[in-house]
Amino acid sequence: MTTPAAQRWRRRLPDTAMTDGAPTLARRLGRIDLTAMGVGTIVGAGIFVITGVAAAEKAGPSIVLSFMLAGTVCVLVALCYSELAAMVPVSGSAYTYTYATLGEGPAFLVGWNLLLEFVIAGAAVAIGWSGTTVSALDSMFGITIPKAIAAGPTEGGIVNLPAMLIICVIVAVLVGEVSLTARITKVLVGVTIGVLVLVVAVGAPHIDVGNWTPFAPFGVSGIIGGAAIAFFAFLGFDVVAASAEEARNPRRDIPFAIIGTVLIATVLYALVSAVLTGIAPFATLNNGAPIATAFEGLHIGWIGNVIVLASIVALTKGLLMIVYAQVRLMFAMCRDRLLPFGLAQTGKRATPVRLTLLLGVVGAAIAGLLPIEIVVELVNIGALSAFAVVCVGVLVLRRAEPDRERPFRTPFVPVVPALALIGCVLLATTLDGLTWVRFAIWVAVGLAVYFGYGRKRSTLAPAAVS
Repeated sequence: MTTPAAQRWRRRLPDTAMTDGAPTLARRLGRIDLTAMGVGTIVGAGIFVITGVAAAEKAGPSIVLSFMLAGTVCVLVALCYSELAAMVPVSGSAYTYTYATLGEGPAFLVGWNLLLEFVIAGAAVAIGWSGTTVSALDSMFGITIPKAIAAGPTEGGIVNLPAMLIICVIVAVLVGEVSLTARITKVLVGVTIGVLVLVVAVGAPHIDVGNWTPFAPFGVSGIIGGAAIAFFAFLGFDVVAASAEEARNPRRDIPFAIIGTVLIATVLYALVSAVLTGIAPFATLNNGAPIATAFEGLHIGWIGNVIVLASIVALTKGLLMIVYAQVRLMFAMCRDRLLPFGLAQTGKRATPVRLTLLLGVVGAAIAGLLPIEIVVELVNIGALSAFAVVCVGVLVLRRAEPDRERPFRTPFVPVVPALALIGCVLLATTLDGLTWVRFAIWVAVGLAVYFGYGRKRSTLAPAAVS
């Protein structure tokens, strides 16, 4: 028997994607597809770029511990995600879960912050892809791209055209069936993991343990600060949650893919960072291509080209998954009428074409005109705020609906959600003060949008209910 309060929670917590008159997505993704999409997002810019920056500026050789700490926090968060994803197998990820547990207002803010995370992350990866590709064309083929069309106005150019073009290519793929996206992702993931295994196998025999001394030159605070930067590299499991509505068996496969994605990525990051800091002094890795830099000293010329090409592949698939996730998130918010409902309409292939094109244009404009350093930390703060709310949501729902069916149960509640929440807060406190100011401005704009537009038109508004 359920109480009136529990019945109210149940009305907010759908079991399927089917709603009267609302667009839905086709269920075409299996367990391997979902895991590949998650790994494809995580094992991208983070392992080829963030590793060196975090080691040089924050943690030194103890970056291995930073990745393990960030991975541990993500595993705890992933366990919370998995419980709610199995119960709410629809698009929207943390936004949908917050809607189900804390209500419309908090859900809008979570979705708004996640939208910031995904859009900025997509632009950042596109800029990284541009820089890597332009450098590769010059060093490998002698093709020089003029700076005027390869950098934004604040970096001495006019527009970063390669960054804009790669987003256009990604959009062209995403307007097709989601199964096409999954097939392309699996191929790119296989190539990337193969190259990372090669990096570990070739580099391990050349490790100089003297490079690991001192192991933690910046102390415990450096390890935690490194974990906060490294957290950017673990955001891919949220893509798995965002694809729940397109999973064939979401109650079983989403938890498997979320947890598997984080575990695979943690192992890869720890191994690669240990090899890099073992074959080169950590201070030399503070650049956009730390793996290539580390291997230059080994005089193994061929592997440098392989690594550059693998970096381009990894950045491409990472961008593909990030744009995919931002479209699915905004789709859920538009379908709930918190943002314009017309944008959620799907095409003949059951994909949200309008949203894909709109967000593609926005992402291309940011990537083409703005420098990466201005907004990159906003990615982490947006994600951490959303993850913290998901942890709270598990605790709230366990109390509000203790008897509801849970295909996957987060173990050791309330310990696991509490530890995950503490981990998110701890990492967020290490971010720069200016990042918090920018984040506060974004939240203020979100509140204005919600109270000025979304609250009056949402599916829970009095006019919509009547």
